Amino acid sequence: MTTISTSLPRLAGRHCQTPLNSLHSTIYFSPDFGAELAARGVTDPMGSYLAGRAAPLGAVSAATVTAVFHGFHHRMVSGHFPAVWERVTPAEVTGLRLAAADTTLRRVLGSGLVGSREMAEAAELALRAVEGCAMPGRPMSAAQADQPVPEDPHLALWHAATVLREHRGDAHGVALQHAGLSGLEALVSHCASSDGMPKEAVMSKRGWTEEDWAGAEESLRVRGFLDGSGALTPEGVRMREELEEETDRLDAAPYARLGAEGVERLTRLAAEFNAAAVASGAFPEALLGTFARK
Repeated sequence: MTTISTSLPRLAGRHCQTPLNSLHSTIYFSPDFGAELAARGVTDPMGSYLAGRAAPLGAVSAATVTAVFHGFHHRMVSGHFPAVWERVTPAEVTGLRLAAADTTLRRVLGSGLVGSREMAEAAELALRAVEGCAMPGRPMSAAQADQPVPEDPHLALWHAATVLREHRGDAHGVALQHAGLSGLEALVSHCASSDGMPKEAVMSKRGWTEEDWAGAEESLRVRGFLDGSGALTPEGVRMREELEEETDRLDAAPYARLGAEGVERLTRLAAEFNAAAVASGAFPEALLGTFARK
């Protein structure tokens, strides 16, 4: 097993990625991107979400999207692809998504933060971290990293945050495969954890039914990860902790590239920006426990 040599404190990379992921995610709760795609015939919110994340890969098939996204039912994904590419090209989607990120960040952060020296510093640090991202086995992050880096610092930061978010996601997918968890089982166990998202926020949006969910719960109960009430058992808690630790190991390179001082500074800056986004109402109240974490 290869381990990245790093002097970073334990969990430093994870703690840095958390507010960066939140900044990236502001676009998912903003009307801007969805409105642009709706004007081009992509009216389903999940179709917009899937198209936005998949676009850097090119005009990929539903099977490819299901494979690299994890946790989405293929039936739902195939309801959007390849039809979405008949309405709008991946290049157009990528451009519209960046424009929507611009509008969203200017609204939720304000002109003072967007144009600040701290924003430029954060962008520089995050882009340096991206230089440490691996390509092999990382299709989502590699595709995003291959996009041009925007000139405006707030968009450069959003671009880098997106690469880093997808890099951790690619790593997490590898960890899930190694642990023998399906995408749905991963979702169910995550929702059952203390810091998990509400079931209602993920189940139907990702194409799963109550029957699907109940089946995954039963599978996790048989393996000793869930109790009769649907809560994680001590073994389930350990399983989730080990998953995150393995993801940390596989996601260590960008933060090792940045170094302890740089990671600490980027974490502080991203947390300040994210706090401003939270205060402006960028995230639904039901999800504040996820996106307001420090």
